[in-house]
Amino acid sequence: NIFVDFHAEATAEKKAMGHFLAGRVTAVLGTHTHVQTADEIILKNHTGYITDAGMTGPELSVLGVSIEAAVDKQRFKYPVRFTEAQTACFINGVVISFDEKSGKCTKIKRIINR
Repeated sequence: NIFVDFHAEATAEKKAMGHFLAGRVTAVLGTHTHVQTADEIILKNHTGYITDAGMTGPELSVLGVSIEAAVDKQRFKYPVRFTEAQTACFINGVVISFDEKSGKCTKIKRIINR
């Protein structure tokens, strides 16, 4: 049973790795962008895949940071002290069902819990 956490910025890199590893591993779970994608699939009838599993933290934020600080950094192009957003949290992730003997993914389900 092999699970790959592929930490990359570009969705194309994650997709390519998913297809490269399809049939060789149980699942490829993309991470890094903190924005859950809606593309969960089982590739080659064996490998669970999602481009980004998402994040856990303040939902009304910019990757967990207060919106105002994140916007100011983009607008004014100067260093800004990031503070955690003080809004309600949520959790993203995926649940993978798989056959322990063969390592084959049988189901992948995205979760969002608010």
